[in-house]
Amino acid sequence: MKKIFVYFLCVSFLLLANGFHTMIAEAKEMGRPMGEMVSRGDVKFEARKTVWKDVELSQFPIFQGVAIKTEKGASLITLEGNRQIEVGENSLFSFDRNDQMHLTQGTIDFRLPSTAELSFNVGDLTVIQSKSLQASKNPSAVSPKSEATIGSISVHSNGAVTVKSLRGSLSILNQERVVLAALSSKDTVTLPSAAVKGPSKVIVAQAGETAAPGAEAEPWEFLGLTTWWWVAIVTGVVVATVIIAVAAGGGGGGGRRAVAAVPVCP
Repeated sequence: MKKIFVYFLCVSFLLLANGFHTMIAEAKEMGRPMGEMVSRGDVKFEARKTVWKDVELSQFPIFQGVAIKTEKGASLITLEGNRQIEVGENSLFSFDRNDQMHLTQGTIDFRLPSTAELSFNVGDLTVIQSKSLQASKNPSAVSPKSEATIGSISVHSNGAVTVKSLRGSLSILNQERVVLAALSSKDTVTLPSAAVKGPSKVIVAQAGETAAPGAEAEPWEFLGLTTWWWVAIVTGVVVATVIIAVAAGGGGGGGRRAVAAVPVCP
């Protein structure tokens, strides 16, 4: 029985160690900036949920999942690969990944080299560069140096979205990855709010934002383990303790033997 209890404690320790390992990995991931931002005017970032702080650094690091809003200000973001994004006033955005930006409101102007990868999510829409192959009988007719893609995205107050291509080709996809519009250089298209389908899914909430009715709450976690893991661990410890206590108590009376009664002769 003692061996079983020791084995159970070892398993619990390994689970706890795995939780610490997950926390350390997340901290390391958070510690790698994706790029930097130079801003002017009133620009804030979400330090933690519903807590906004002013951007005071001249070169502010951009981290994955951190929301940034420009109220009466603007910013210029530079990512790896010479990808540049200018953010206008009254904009709210975040980066889901190194190659994916989430725009909730406002306007952005972007410049992307031909070799760079970056998509823009607005609601259920995704704006990407169109990768088209050029065919020509004369190889010299194709420029050896591809031009950068330049464009802009604007989210209107009524929920509509305008996408403009100043140079290069852009494609607008829905959630099913179906192409809704294809833009060439100097093309512009405005999609109604019905196509955008409401607010975008930003990782971090806006200041004062509350959960939508009927939305499921995120499961509680501690040290990387959910509530059910901790319930199982505590239950196992209690059961093991009870079994050991019962086994120890039951063995105490085993040494006594009943003595047969000797009849007394009259």
